[in-house]
Amino acid sequence: MTVVSHSVSHLKAKAHHLWCLIHTVAQFQSMIRVPLLYLESCCSAAVPWWTLIEESGELCFSQIPRDFAVCSSVVMSITVYLEQMWQRDLRPLLVTRYPGSAGSQAVQEHIKTTLGSLGAGWEVTEDRFESHTPYGPLTFTNLIATLDPSAKRRLVLACHYDSKYYPPQWHGREFQGATDSAVPCAMMLELARALDEELKTLKSSSPNLTLQLLFFDGEEALYQWTSTDSLYGSKHLAQKMEMTSHPAGATDTNQLHGIDLFVLLDLIGAPSPRFGNQFPSTTRWLSRLQNIECRLHSMDQLVEHPNEIQYFWPNVRVGHVEDDHVPFLNRGVRVLHLIPTPFPSVWHTFDDNEQNLDRSTIANLSKILQIFVLEYLNARPTDPSNPTNAP
Repeated sequence: MTVVSHSVSHLKAKAHHLWCLIHTVAQFQSMIRVPLLYLESCCSAAVPWWTLIEESGELCFSQIPRDFAVCSSVVMSITVYLEQMWQRDLRPLLVTRYPGSAGSQAVQEHIKTTLGSLGAGWEVTEDRFESHTPYGPLTFTNLIATLDPSAKRRLVLACHYDSKYYPPQWHGREFQGATDSAVPCAMMLELARALDEELKTLKSSSPNLTLQLLFFDGEEALYQWTSTDSLYGSKHLAQKMEMTSHPAGATDTNQLHGIDLFVLLDLIGAPSPRFGNQFPSTTRWLSRLQNIECRLHSMDQLVEHPNEIQYFWPNVRVGHVEDDHVPFLNRGVRVLHLIPTPFPSVWHTFDDNEQNLDRSTIANLSKILQIFVLEYLNARPTDPSNPTNAP
């Protein structure tokens, strides 16, 4: 193997384009003349996308299909108004919001009011229930926002809006839980607002596929993480959805069967996150996120995103993390868990606050997520061998 003699900048640029194109057309391996196995091994070894050694050959540019991705003009039209998002969506969430608190009530109203004000016409419902906790019975409230409840199939984005409870002996200090998980909630609200017109159009033109947003209460343990003191909201909602027919009146399918893909966002907002692959069954969707990151990077549409930064690593396997996806995963739902590995250094400390958030990372991930949703809702065909999308 030899290193081609190029200037560093030229080599990085060429390597970057090779990487993006290879992961865009990985399923078309026969079209690629450079050794795909070698390039994949670079990612598996956790090497950044520009650190490639080209052996020989070129890519067949003219043979790459482009009809499954939104066009460049649409990509460039996606603008994340970070300051507006910060003020309108994030700041109201940066309060103490453990289950049953006044802050929790305020956050619930903020989420419902925001989604209710949009033109797409979201149906927002509550899943309110009481559960026993180490501190006695508490009331929890999940929020479910569905763009088109009659649609058979759903792309689900989910997060938890509660913050970890710290007893009064912490001398009045407030745990904001900025990455955990105020930022994911704000990203979902910003997505609904930014794509309002597109989602409104989709609602009338694509009756079989819709978007659903889930905001879970009670993800955090109230005393100590156990199988009973954690995931209160997601466990209740997964069970409820399993018991609810879908479409209405169906006798053999339920709301869980209608979930195409369950995307859970958690611990987002610290600089340079790395999202590894927990579940082989959804590798293609993590690869799609990596592909979107590549495309935006090559078009200079990401902020403070040098070649050395890479968010999505579909070829790097990471261990499973207990989180709100588990009750759904255990019932056969396909899960894409977007949680960084390792966790942010501020995790479960009082430093998980607004001051330690990385604005560029949040803006970049918001844009990537918005394009992912647009592409999924506009391009994903029904599997003819599985018309009900049963797990």
